[in-house]
Amino acid sequence: GLLSRLQTSAPTIRTLSLSKPFSQNIPSCLWKLGRLNHVAIAVPDLEKAQSLYKDVLGAQVSETVALPEHGVYTVFVELGNTKLELLHPLGEKSPIASFLQKNKTGGMHHICIEVDDIKAAMTELKKKKIRILSEEPKIGAHGKPVIFLHPKDCHGVLVELEQA
Repeated sequence: GLLSRLQTSAPTIRTLSLSKPFSQNIPSCLWKLGRLNHVAIAVPDLEKAQSLYKDVLGAQVSETVALPEHGVYTVFVELGNTKLELLHPLGEKSPIASFLQKNKTGGMHHICIEVDDIKAAMTELKKKKIRILSEEPKIGAHGKPVIFLHPKDCHGVLVELEQA
């Protein structure tokens, strides 16, 4: 009857069986990728952006800090498990100014991931043909060495690596 037809037409559910743990597929490195430190957002109006996160959403928001070496003003929004970094141009040669020319209302600029050994990461990434946007690390907003990886080598995402 109906029950036997339902039983024979029901799809078989397959479960994923891994003969090896997933982590064995990841090659061993001399350095280790850590936690997400922040997501950076380019903003055309820093005061309005600060107000949104502080006054409307109730977040803890840092003071504005100028980073002339990077051509940005930066503000950090604390989220508990990570941060947002609000970026605004500092000077005409700011990479954020050119980003905002293409994206008038702002938008996600980069993600920042911590690494335990930035020099080892640089060496290995160069061997793997990942372009690094500077020859040496620069000191970032947290006072730690940082590098940026070319977005074309990272699936369209500008990736910042920061020494943990």
